[in-house]
Amino acid sequence: MREVAIVGIGQTPVGEHWDTSLRMLAAEAVRAALQDAGVKTADALYVGCGFSAPFSSQLHLGALVADFAGLRGIEAYSVEAADASGGAALRTGFLAVASGAVETALVLGVEKATDTVGSARIQARNTSLDADFEAAHGATQSALAALLMRRYMHEYGLELSAFEGFSINAHANGSRNPNAMFRNLIKPGSFARAPMVADPINLFDGAPDADGAAAVVLTTVERAADMVPQPVRLTASAVATDSLTLHDRPDLLILRAAQQSAARAYAQAGIEPNAVSLFELHDEYTILAALSLEAAGFAERGQGWKLAQDGAIGLQGSIPISTFGGLKARGNPIGATGIYQAVEACLQLRGQAGDNQVSGARTALIQNLGGLGATAITHILQA
Repeated sequence: MREVAIVGIGQTPVGEHWDTSLRMLAAEAVRAALQDAGVKTADALYVGCGFSAPFSSQLHLGALVADFAGLRGIEAYSVEAADASGGAALRTGFLAVASGAVETALVLGVEKATDTVGSARIQARNTSLDADFEAAHGATQSALAALLMRRYMHEYGLELSAFEGFSINAHANGSRNPNAMFRNLIKPGSFARAPMVADPINLFDGAPDADGAAAVVLTTVERAADMVPQPVRLTASAVATDSLTLHDRPDLLILRAAQQSAARAYAQAGIEPNAVSLFELHDEYTILAALSLEAAGFAERGQGWKLAQDGAIGLQGSIPISTFGGLKARGNPIGATGIYQAVEACLQLRGQAGDNQVSGARTALIQNLGGLGATAITHILQA
């Protein structure tokens, strides 16, 4: 296997892009990434998008984006793993370059969510749940996340306010990110008073669906050294799965796929959790942030929430998370989320994160979840 590096990054602001189509968002990110890498094309394009069919009435994104971005003729196709589609596309690009099948791969994550509103969006999102045993009975992703959160609170004797540190941190970091959807601060004490969405999940707890596109250019480490001054090595890529339905899991409070994919990634990179400078996790709900910290080895079972309460997750903390706002404040462009994580990790490792810079960042862990951890895709990036 050849060593892989990221040599170009690009992103659009995350938000409600009413006047911009899916293909336009995609092309903007693609062109930015190619320009950053100093190249005009790539051998292949891999597209991650979770819900283009129900949201945009569009499939066949590989050909669509390649054509619209001026790359007609290259190998191109899309990859789907619900919310983890971006991470799956990055994994596909990594394998293509590492195997020698292609020299340069362009990986894109894109989603156009806000054209679908109200119950239609919920119905579209429900296609990532178990159609027979969850969605058919009225379950939604927020409702199932609420079950996880309520169980966690019950088992460890916590009040809702125990989770506010995650949202406070995300919004503090998002306030300094010009590409973030929400740049407002959350004051201590306001989290638990927010309107309920699915008790105990409230308005300040869940991440907003959004539009956005992000892209990275991959090539070999050997070629990267001659292309850009600061290539970022992609030293690990690992995927694991769990049961799609929550009721089939032997323990609701262990994200086994996240645990397994993180362990495999650590082994590939030859590092332990204490070597990680920052962790871009999938904080679609604060309960997922707590469980992901535990699954990735940064906290014991039932102790993940304490890292937020103690300030360990801040930019100057022992394990900074959501350094550009995470899904909660940057916004959740669903199938593009995994690539936004990669772009943000690269900015940190290049020392180009500005006011959001983690001092001395050398190793970044990024983890993209599909559904409530049914799929977990973990990558390790190193300066």
